[in-house]
Amino acid sequence: MKQLHGTGVALVTPFREDNSVDTDALARIVHYNIDGGMDYLVILGTTGESVTLSQQEKELVIHTVVAANGGKLPLVLGVGGNNTALVVSELQQLDLDDFDAILSVSPSYNKPTQEGIYQHFKAISAASSKPIILYNVPGRTGSNMLPQTVVRLATDCKNIIAIKEASGDMLQVAELIGQKPEDFMVISGDDFTALPTVLAGGVGVISVLGQGLPKEFSSMIRLGINGNPSEAYALHYTLLKGMELIFKEGNPAGIKAVFETLRLSNALVRLPLVEASKDLKEQIVAFMHAFYPVHA
Repeated sequence: MKQLHGTGVALVTPFREDNSVDTDALARIVHYNIDGGMDYLVILGTTGESVTLSQQEKELVIHTVVAANGGKLPLVLGVGGNNTALVVSELQQLDLDDFDAILSVSPSYNKPTQEGIYQHFKAISAASSKPIILYNVPGRTGSNMLPQTVVRLATDCKNIIAIKEASGDMLQVAELIGQKPEDFMVISGDDFTALPTVLAGGVGVISVLGQGLPKEFSSMIRLGINGNPSEAYALHYTLLKGMELIFKEGNPAGIKAVFETLRLSNALVRLPLVEASKDLKEQIVAFMHAFYPVHA
């Protein structure tokens, strides 16, 4: 699965003023990331506000991204939840022909034990016709998928090929990289730890900020993968303020403000999220001015 090395982005779902999915803006964002040198695209993840989309809207997002991508980049589809039977049923019904893998988040709210997490993903593995990327994000799910559980799943389920690790804990990342099967991939799910994860032996990142600054973010990751840490960290430090700003009032409010600055889409999000504040937008415009002064 070399196509999933490097920089992937968790795409936003833009909305119009009437709260409908803005397919024109979504297509523009896809083209912008293709032109910016992104390695692959992730659809209907957390950043895509998938939990607020109807099934019909999810199908519209999939159709829009697949058509705009035109086969240029590998695609990953988010399929997860805290009802194991429902996730299994969805996987059995979905047409996954256009996708290289699925991304499935560890169950939220239920707070399962490590055995519960293992059994959840074992059931998903049996139902999936595509390779699976696990997604560990304790800050959202309320539980942490420990390295021992990940290694167990990677060993027992051959179609579980990677993890998007967003614990933000580099000790946990290092432990996982040290214990994992050789061909199992550790992908950073956190912009702040993306470069350290790559330099520790990870294969890349699924980024949020990267979709707003695809050239810069993908260049940083490539430099890290190719063993140029000093040049990679120089880019990391130029991007650090942007990483801080886009998460300041929650994701994806911040990255949608970036796209508003770039004039690719507006900054609207769906409740219970709210749009970035005027103050945050002004800070994001100032940050983006250093990269794209024409738009700022």
